Amino acid sequence: MKIYVVNGPNINMLGIREPNIYGTETYGYLVSLINNKAKEMNIDVEIYQSNIEGELVNIIQKAYFEKADGIIINPAGYTHTSVAILDALKAVTLPIIEVHISNIDNRDDFRKISLTSIACVKTIIGHGLNGYTEALE
Repeated sequence: MKIYVVNGPNINMLGIREPNIYGTETYGYLVSLINNKAKEMNIDVEIYQSNIEGELVNIIQKAYFEKADGIIINPAGYTHTSVAILDALKAVTLPIIEVHISNIDNRDDFRKISLTSIACVKTIIGHGLNGYTEALE
């Protein structure tokens, strides 16, 4: 089984950006957490992060063309704004789980709207970095 993990803008700034919201663990720690859980579950993972919307669209399409079994995505700030990412997720017809480290329902009003969740079979919010391992399970 092969899963693509796709992270949007500023996820690379974990541990630096608003630690009161996102915690103090780094992006490197997140990558290790995902890799360790995937190894335990015998899942092949490809982990990506980009701050650029078009690159995220390309990665989503790559998951389709490389015959991934599913996608775990944290679109970050693009969650609330990107029709392009939503369209890419809908186009690939793969099972997709959306993950948000923080509880977007308890934040700014604009963060309560997730365009990308329309294409997802499940959304995990507010479980911190463990949301990624839950998504793998």
